[in-house]
Parts: sequence; C-alpha cells; structure tokens
Amino acid sequence: MEIFVTNTLSAKKEKFVPLKNNTVKMYVCGITPYDNPHLGHGRVYVTFDILYRLLKFLNYETSYCRNFTDIDDKLLNKAQSELGDKFRYEEIAKRYISSFHEDMQSLNCKAPDFEPRVTQTIPEIIEFIDGLIKAGKAYVVSGDVYYEIRSFPEYCKLSKRKLEDLKAGARVQVDESKRDPLDFALWKSEPDNTFWKSPWGWGRPGWHIECSAMAFKFLGEQIDIHGGGMDLIFPHHENELAQSEGLYNLPFVKYWMHNAFVRIDKQKMSKSEGNFFTLKEIFQKFDPMALRFYYINHNYNIPIDFSFEELEKTQKSYSRICKILSTQDSPDIKEALIKDSLIVSKMLTALCDDLNTAKVIGILFENIGELESNIKERQAVALFMKEILGLSLIPLPEKTVAITPEIQSLIDARQQARKDKNWKLSDELRDKLKELGIDVHDRALK
Repeated sequence: MEIFVTNTLSAKKEKFVPLKNNTVKMYVCGITPYDNPHLGHGRVYVTFDILYRLLKFLNYETSYCRNFTDIDDKLLNKAQSELGDKFRYEEIAKRYISSFHEDMQSLNCKAPDFEPRVTQTIPEIIEFIDGLIKAGKAYVVSGDVYYEIRSFPEYCKLSKRKLEDLKAGARVQVDESKRDPLDFALWKSEPDNTFWKSPWGWGRPGWHIECSAMAFKFLGEQIDIHGGGMDLIFPHHENELAQSEGLYNLPFVKYWMHNAFVRIDKQKMSKSEGNFFTLKEIFQKFDPMALRFYYINHNYNIPIDFSFEELEKTQKSYSRICKILSTQDSPDIKEALIKDSLIVSKMLTALCDDLNTAKVIGILFENIGELESNIKERQAVALFMKEILGLSLIPLPEKTVAITPEIQSLIDARQQARKDKNWKLSDELRDKLKELGIDVHDRALK
C-alpha cells in the first residue's frame, strides 16, 4: 500500500519512496530532560509512534532513532537552582529521562530502536566538527567553533526564510569574533578541566551539531524521515541540514515531517510561556489512552486548541469504543486486517494518506452499527486500533459517585420540577447535578 506524507522541504504532499528498497531510517528529535514532559511532547511522540507502527506493519524494515539532549544550559541551570551545583546536571537528566519513559509507556509508545544521549556521543560530535572545519564550513575563535552559514548557499531552504530578514531582525549582540551574526556555535569553550577536552580546548557541544552527529552514528549519512515539532524547523532543523549536507555533500533527509502545536488560548503551549500542562498532571484526571485518542482525533499537522472539556468528551467516546471493540485478538493479524475487513481497508487507506487519523476515527464512528453486529469486522478493527493506532482498548473503570442526602434532594427536586413542567428549574437542577458528577438521563413522565 502506498504512503503519502507532507514534506516540509518541498511544502507538498509526496508519495513516500524509501532511499533504499524497503528500508526506512527515521530520526525524531527527543527532549531536553530538565522537566516533566508536557502535552506538546506527548503529541510529537504519539504522532511518530503511529508512523513507526504503520511502517512496520507495512513490512518496511524501519530503524527509529530518538535522542536525549542531556547536556544543555537548561539542565545546568536546573542543577544549579535545585542542587546548588551545575555540574550535577547528570542527576537532573537521569530523573527526567526516567519520567519521560514512564509517560511514553503510559501513552503506549513503542521504544525506538536507538535512544542515544549527547553525553555518550561526544567523540563522534568532536569528529563531526573537525570534519566541518577541514571542509571549510566552520572556524575556530578562542576555543569556540562556529558554523559559517555563508559557506552553505542553500541555507534556509527548509524554513523558506530570507537571510536578509533574519539579519535585519536578529537580536544578536555585536560579536566581532563571529564572521556573521547568524553563524551558530558548534562547540562552546569552557574553563580548563570542565566538561570535555577537544582539539580546540575544553568545552561542550552546541545544540544543533548533536543531532547531526547522532543521526549519522546510528542511521548514516542519509535518512528517510526526520521528525519533530514545528518549532524545530528553524533554527534547529535548518542548522542540522546545513551541517550534515555541508560535510557529506549529500541530501541529508528525504522527508522532513513536523507536527503542529498544542495551543492554550490560541497560543503555543510551551514551558517558556508558562502555559503548559505536564502529561502527569493530565494523567491524574484522565486515562492516558483517552489522551492518545484525543491526539488521534486531530490530524498531526493541524494545531490543537486544547481544552479539558473536549478531552472529557473524548474520554467518554473512547470509553464507548472500548466497550464495543472488546474482543479477543485474532492469531492472524494481517489476514484479519487487510483481507477480511472492508472497514479496516478504508481506515488503513486514510492513515496512509499523510496520517489522516481524523478521517480514520470518522470511518470508525460511521460504522459503529456494523461493528456492533459483525464480530469479524469488530475483531479486525480492534486489532487495527491496537496494533497501528496503539490504543489498548482496555475498558475504562466506571466512575461511581456516592448519592449523598444533598444529591438525593436535588434529584427529588428536579423530578418534582419536571412534574410541574417547570423546565427552567429542571434544567438548572440538572446542571447542578452534573457539576457534582451526576449525569441525568430522563424518561418520559407517567
């Protein structure tokens, strides 16, 4: 079955054709582990987990690499503020990597094939930087190493930005040591005997070079898919592209894929804005599978305007789906999914069309009646939901609310209001009951 994806590089939806036969190499930028993952992180990794599952299901030999940026200013600052010593950043990284793994497991995201950390890839990063210097793409100034963007004429081909606009609007302090204010750091010098020793002195790597080096180490000079959030297009992915193509003189990535933001009050949700919810906060009130289903209800490249009300409705829908699709697995998954199910065939076609998960869910609800009456279709769809969409379909526990004297008096008062045909009061009492966790379903009055 053919797959189509939206390629940020071409700004078009393209047919997916791997660089080499049936082999797919996919790199997705991971987190900087200095805090608990938030809703935006969840969306990124659920999106590419579904893509990974789909590729594997369609028999692509897929290698998935997702990194940890476990050395960064944010980590150093956190270690200083919490532990009183910035050099204890490894403790911070360990804590939040563990937290990330817990949340990914809760969201039922498969572990990637490779999960490198920057601190374990320093020799490769130094070698990469040295190669750029020798290729005339980078230069050394007092122990710092910078990438010279003028050495790469195609700079900004991914983000489609104009260098003139970037320079005009750049909030960059005048730095006489840099040849261009937009040149970016590959290696940051540090005092002697701190961090790592390099040919240019002691220091630590810049952010962008890290992913280029890790992608090369685990996937090679060229990869099929590079994913991440839209906020990474510039400067991170733009700089990755410039570094890798500047060194190897080969197209670095064939398909760049970026998921849209999760927004709160029409603004991008982020830690820097202080308007974010961590996944753990969400999991205290909602089942993780309900959140995964919530992401799936929105196409990956369209922003989500998050609201608890919508998530509450989604959880109820998911609970209903779990009840309907509760069935034993078939021993022959592919036979059931592809050959025997017309519904799954439609769902799979939609998913292969640029991960159109919203259409997949639309097809699901359009065929609820058929699924309730046809056990074979129900079994096939359940397997599709589990194997490719990654939903457990374990029925959610029913919420129970104790009927207190206060609640019972409201129920009795509402029943009397209905008998008196006082519909306004009846509606007001219904709303009060709902606030207390009681859903009232009316029957015809006798």
